[in-house]
Amino acid sequence: MPGRFKFLTRAALAAAFLLLLAPVQTVAPASTPAGQAIDRTKTLILDIDGGRDLTPDIWNPYLPSRRLDVGYHQSILEPLFILNYETGQIQGWVGESMTPNATQDAWTLKLRNGVTWSDGVPYTADDVVFSIQMLLSHAPDLIGSSDMKDWVASVSKVDDQTVQFALNKPNPRFQLDYFSVRIWGGINIVPKHIWDGQDPLTFKNYDPDKGWPVGSGAYKLASIGPTEFTYVRDDNWWAAKTGFAQLPEPQKLIWTWAGPEETRAALMADGGLDSMMDITLGTFKAIQARNPNVIAWYPQLPYAWLDPCARNLEFNTAVAPWDDKDMRWAVNFALDRNQIVAIAYEGTTLPSKFFFPAYGPLNKYVDAADEAGLYNKYPLLTHDPDRAKQIIESKGYTMGGDGYYQKNGQQLGLTITAGDTATEHQRIIQVEVEQLQAVGINAVQRNEAEAVWNENRDFGRFEARQGWDACDSVNEPWASMDRFNAKWAVPVGERSPSSKNIWRWKNSEYSAIVDQMGTLPLGDPKLQDLFLQATDIYLNELPDIPITQAKKLIPFDSTHWSGWPTHDKNLIQATTWWQMFPVILQNLHSTGR
Repeated sequence: MPGRFKFLTRAALAAAFLLLLAPVQTVAPASTPAGQAIDRTKTLILDIDGGRDLTPDIWNPYLPSRRLDVGYHQSILEPLFILNYETGQIQGWVGESMTPNATQDAWTLKLRNGVTWSDGVPYTADDVVFSIQMLLSHAPDLIGSSDMKDWVASVSKVDDQTVQFALNKPNPRFQLDYFSVRIWGGINIVPKHIWDGQDPLTFKNYDPDKGWPVGSGAYKLASIGPTEFTYVRDDNWWAAKTGFAQLPEPQKLIWTWAGPEETRAALMADGGLDSMMDITLGTFKAIQARNPNVIAWYPQLPYAWLDPCARNLEFNTAVAPWDDKDMRWAVNFALDRNQIVAIAYEGTTLPSKFFFPAYGPLNKYVDAADEAGLYNKYPLLTHDPDRAKQIIESKGYTMGGDGYYQKNGQQLGLTITAGDTATEHQRIIQVEVEQLQAVGINAVQRNEAEAVWNENRDFGRFEARQGWDACDSVNEPWASMDRFNAKWAVPVGERSPSSKNIWRWKNSEYSAIVDQMGTLPLGDPKLQDLFLQATDIYLNELPDIPITQAKKLIPFDSTHWSGWPTHDKNLIQATTWWQMFPVILQNLHSTGR
């Protein structure tokens, strides 16, 4: 095996100690016993997904520079509904119900009685109407605003608990796609009494003296910093007062980032983290060797939970020579997905046949494409370096003395980017780089700060990136397929609306088919035929290359807290960085240790 991959299969942990930056500002803890410290048995400590927060004082959930995964949308912001992957049901949270009319172009939202913001002000239809109207009037600059502008003609209050959405066109997926935490989070609602009169393009929503940010969740913000965020339980939480839910047992939540994987793993092995982000198999086994209380989704291989965001090699199709679909196919033939799985994942995942996650409701569509002969017509999973070279040479490239193709004095290269904390993506790229160099493409890897990487994605400042930006579909095909819609394609230098069509791929025939799919109810038998038509076009042009399914080997330490989600206790998906985290909190119990 190539020497450059040796570090990927770690079997030992670095003996590192945690060094955290001191919080930069604090808010006096609310609803905690006067003068009483909160000890470890009542404290839940979680790993931050995505590393250091470069803007820790921005708590505006609509700004592109905000971070929600540092505990904000897990403990302060609450969703209207939660899609439970394990049951397949949409569970009401702040919302009690959301129902469409017969033509699917109007939806009625009923809020739960007794919901209040953390400052005691009632959470009503006025807050929902205000939030949606603010997004509509600031599209496309606010997160979620382009989606609302695309679908919502108007939003109105019926009474304090009831909101009416009138849509521009039928959308049977309106609740599922935007208000049910289908993936990661959803459209967030903010308190009108605080936001009214603020400029949402500049408002930070952070003021310790005023107790901001204000949310409806079971916790209030206590301290912030680039690498640590602390929250304390609000014993006046509306859900406990109304009987909808119990007060979570953790009195304090800490989201922390301790540095590289080895450092964070050493911290967990010593009981300093209750949950950690996705790690390698070798690191997981090393943690378990030192701390046998650490568990994962499965008790044995593959250990990992299957994430809904499959991993893809994403091209900027506005940049030559990758604006040529044949050149993209040359890259595809150069890639050996089985080697990527073996090296980058240590066998804990599988190659992808499409940009969907390999979930049952979606597998039937991919299987139908296979049965229709599309994978014979477009041999996506075929590793054929000679064919890759033939395509490249057909475009006028010749092999240079340095082992790389060139044309008109220019070497054929490809820069593939990843976030500087996205170790999974970095490992994939390292294998891809070696495979591409083997066919004469001088591929290189560039790691960028997470915020920079995301901004470069949105503005089209990249050649290729190892990403997950086709991520949207979970139980139906339209949401992910619509991300490639030509209506979302903007020129390089303009921000992609809601990070959609970051590939800047334009195919009007594909887009028309997908638009037609979007009007059909979930499960409509016509969807499969339309899917096959659109997939034929997608596979022919291949604006991004499906690489692997995304595994999430998420370790949980049961030393201090029991009740973690597992395959055997499949209460909900095992994602501590998603907005469905309140369900996990409801099931955690202190061991008293």
